[in-house]
Amino acid sequence: MIIEQLIFNILAFTLFVIIFLKIVTKNDTSYVLVLLTETIGIALNFIQLITKNSLPIILKVISYTLAIILPIVIIAIEKTGVLFLEAIDLLKAQILLLFKNNKLAKKVLIKLVTKYPNSYLGHKKLAEVYEKEGGMRKAIDEYVKVIDIQKQDYNSYFKVANLLNNLDKKEEASQMLSSLLQKKPEYIEASKLLGDILIEQEKYKEAVYILSDALKLSPADYDLNYNLGIVYTMLNDFQNAKMYYEKAATLNTLIYNSKYSLAEIALIYKELDEAEEYFTQSAQDPELEADSYFELARISLIRGEKDKAVQYANIALESDPKKITEKIKNDEAFVIIMPKLTIPLNLENIEEKPSKLSKKDKKAKEHLEQSSEIARNIGYDDIKMAEYKKNKAEINTKNNEIELENEKLDQQKEKEE
Repeated sequence: MIIEQLIFNILAFTLFVIIFLKIVTKNDTSYVLVLLTETIGIALNFIQLITKNSLPIILKVISYTLAIILPIVIIAIEKTGVLFLEAIDLLKAQILLLFKNNKLAKKVLIKLVTKYPNSYLGHKKLAEVYEKEGGMRKAIDEYVKVIDIQKQDYNSYFKVANLLNNLDKKEEASQMLSSLLQKKPEYIEASKLLGDILIEQEKYKEAVYILSDALKLSPADYDLNYNLGIVYTMLNDFQNAKMYYEKAATLNTLIYNSKYSLAEIALIYKELDEAEEYFTQSAQDPELEADSYFELARISLIRGEKDKAVQYANIALESDPKKITEKIKNDEAFVIIMPKLTIPLNLENIEEKPSKLSKKDKKAKEHLEQSSEIARNIGYDDIKMAEYKKNKAEINTKNNEIELENEKLDQQKEKEE
C-alpha cells in the first residue's frame, strides 16, 4: 500500500510538472484543462491518504486514469509530432464528417489551423474537405501549406498538380509534376498524369521520354503501355504503337481500346485476318461495338462477302444508327449493299450515342481511322517506304546531334590543353 502510494505520487507529480511546463513553453493555456483533470485524480488519492481507507474500485480507476494514464497518453501522442488538443479537434472533425456535417467540421478545422498554423494534419484534412466539396482553389491553398510544413509529402505534391490540371492550368501542373518526379522518379501516377497533359498539349516526343522512363520502373503497367501506344500513334510510328498496344492488351484483356487500335493498325498494313480478329474482340465493348462492326462490314466488302457485310453493317446500325448511317453514306464501298441495310428514316429525331472515351482516346482513335482510310488507297510497300524515310530522318537527326556534341567536347579538350 505504502509503495503503491509512493509510486503514484512520484508519477503523478512528475506528470503534473511536465504538463505545467507545456503551458509555459508553448504559451498555450489549453493545457489548463488537463491540469485540472490531473488535480482531480491526485485529490481522490489524497482523500484516500487522509481517511486511511481504500477507495472504491471505480474511484481508484478514475484517480489513476486522470492523474497518470491521461497525461502519459498525451505525452505519447505528442511524441509523434501531433499536439494532444490538436488530435482532439481532428477526431471531432472526423466524427462530424462521418455524420455528413461538413459545415461544422470545416469550422472546427479552420479554428484548429488558425490556432496551430503549423498543424500538418489539420491543413491536410481541411484540404481534403475542400477537395471533396469541389473547392479546388481552396484545396490547393491548403495542400501548399501542407507541403510547406512537410516537404516529403509527395502525395500532396501530386494532389496540387492534379487540381491545377482540373482547373486547366496545364503549365503549372506540368511544372509541379516535373518537380515531383525529380524528387521521386518512382512516383508512377505522377508520370501518368504528366504524360496525359503532354499528350493533350500534343507534345508527343516529350511524352515518350516521360512514359518510357516510368515504364522502366513499372514495365507491367497497363496505362503506361497503352499511353505509349497512343503517343506513337500520333507520331505515325505504327510499328512502335503496335508493340505497346499488344503489351497493353496482354496486361488487361478486358479493356478493348488497345485491341481496337491494333485492329486499325492491322488495316493500315492490309493484314485483314488480324484486323478481323481484333475487331471481333473489341466489338464486345459497348463503347466500341458500332465502330467495330462497321469495320468488320468493310473488311467483308473488301473480301466480296456481301451477306456478311450486310449482317455486320446492320448490327452497327442498330448499335448507333445516327453515327453509322453517316459513315456508310460517306463510304462508296457500301453502295452495293445499301438496299439491304436497315437505315432508319427519322434520323433527325435520333440522338447520336454519347461517347465515354477520353479526349486522348478519341483523338488517337480518329487518327488511326483516318490513317487506315488513307492506307486503303496506297500499297503496303508505300507504307513501309514512308516509315523507312521517317526512321531514316530521325536517325540522321540523332547522328547530327551526336556530331555536334562531339565537336563541343573536342573544342573543350582543346581549350583545356
